[in-house]
Amino acid sequence: MRIFVTRPVPEAGIKMLRDKGYEVLINEAAKDRAATLDELKEGVKGTDAVLAVLTDKITAEVMDAGLPTLKIVANFAVGYDNIDLGAAKQKNIMVTNTPGVLTETVAEHTFALMMAIARRIPEADKFARAGKFTAWGPELFLGTDLCHKTLGIIGLGQIGSRVALHAAKGFEMRVLYYDPKPNPDFEKEFGAVYVADIDELLPQCDFISIHVPLLDSTRHLINEERLKKMKPSAYLINTSRGPVVDEKALAQALKNGVIRGAALDVFEFEPEITPELKELDNIVLTPHIASATIGTRSKMAELAANNIIEALEGRTPPNLVK
Repeated sequence: MRIFVTRPVPEAGIKMLRDKGYEVLINEAAKDRAATLDELKEGVKGTDAVLAVLTDKITAEVMDAGLPTLKIVANFAVGYDNIDLGAAKQKNIMVTNTPGVLTETVAEHTFALMMAIARRIPEADKFARAGKFTAWGPELFLGTDLCHKTLGIIGLGQIGSRVALHAAKGFEMRVLYYDPKPNPDFEKEFGAVYVADIDELLPQCDFISIHVPLLDSTRHLINEERLKKMKPSAYLINTSRGPVVDEKALAQALKNGVIRGAALDVFEFEPEITPELKELDNIVLTPHIASATIGTRSKMAELAANNIIEALEGRTPPNLVK
């Protein structure tokens, strides 16, 4: 069996595949960038499986280059909007993802962003490094408390639920949430309140944290109109998918004081970042690293490898999405 890995991933997953006797071909040229279309098409030729990362678009054209041998595309991510599911179904190619293993890590990063923007940590760090700190001051870098504030969660999946746990149990925050359907057990455990309309949720919250997949219905879910519904003192946090937020509208909202701040780990035109955002001090930007811990990324590689092994040995992969 031959496995094509679109970009280098942690060795734990590669070792699992090689221990099974598979030939593993890694696109080393794409270590610090997305794979090109030509690299993907050339790499999948004659392979039985592709281990893909979310930066690489596995289109119908790419899948065709792997036929007739290609049996599975194992995505190194929870989301799979980089894969043409319709084409995969038509060509009888399995698609899997890596859910669960990164839930806690992403939730932690969400809170790291929340605390960084609320307490103005990047601003203060830059100030201190520049030698501008000459004395303690009563009004120096005044920020916002998290404790006892209201957190609005948009999308109550595994990650959103874990963020709620940290908020309610760790910071005694009031939790409101929006999701296509209410979760009475969740409400009972965390004292959370279900809000059926995003437009009713936004004005009630001091912090908004987004945890939705990228779908046609969620693209620009947060736009100019909805930013104006938020409190002027509110903060927006996004660790889901970049295009969920209209970045140009966000830049204007931050510049004009429509909201107080924002923190993004994902971007609308990733890896490009809207230039206006980079000029602002009231936003924290991290380069899509919410799941970036040694332990979590290794587990993701192992999960993707296991999906491939199960598929190639004639069993149903545990994380089949199609």
